[in-house]
Amino acid sequence: MTVRTKICGIRSENDLRIAISAGADAVGFICGTTHFTEDGLTRAQARELSESVPPFVDRVLVTHLENPDEIIELAAAVAVDTIQVHGMVTDDTVRRVEENSGGRRIVKAVHVTGSAAVSAAIRTAPYCDAVLLDSRTDDRLGGTGTVHDWSISAAIVDELRALHVPVILAGGLNPTNVAEAIGRVRPFAVDVNSGVEIPATGDKDPAACAAFVQSAHNTPF
Repeated sequence: MTVRTKICGIRSENDLRIAISAGADAVGFICGTTHFTEDGLTRAQARELSESVPPFVDRVLVTHLENPDEIIELAAAVAVDTIQVHGMVTDDTVRRVEENSGGRRIVKAVHVTGSAAVSAAIRTAPYCDAVLLDSRTDDRLGGTGTVHDWSISAAIVDELRALHVPVILAGGLNPTNVAEAIGRVRPFAVDVNSGVEIPATGDKDPAACAAFVQSAHNTPF
């Protein structure tokens, strides 16, 4: 099986072209934020970029919003295929989003800050098409550029395999460590943002994006 790839934090037409040219399977638009991010978009910006995505590339709304009705409304406004609930929300909120998603896939982010992430992932899995494992800091819910404990992530993959819920690995990934991450965690997909950016500008780096996708797609699973 080929590990799928998502390039997140798309904020311009140029970023989008770079991600598509690199062969990304999915692209993420960050909109509806409550925590700091350099890559946040207005709904109009997110909609314009979403409409430019070619067929067979998954369009993902990444949002910190906590009200299920607001999440559903934003997803419809942006016109995405997948809703990534990345905020500090309850499992009941995820359930309500799933029930009213209009056929959109649901991904819930679980922040791996310790072993409690295992039970958190198990609890939310029944309402998700996939669970995304990310790092977090006091002021950031994603885009931290830091790696979390992959042994915990691997344990979550094992637990959710029995529930037939795939895992997406994020958090501090880049072209040089993604192959090791896949080997140790064995996720369904990997997700990158800051690890493929040009540090001085925050724009996506064509060479880094291409290297990340190639490494992930070519790593035995």
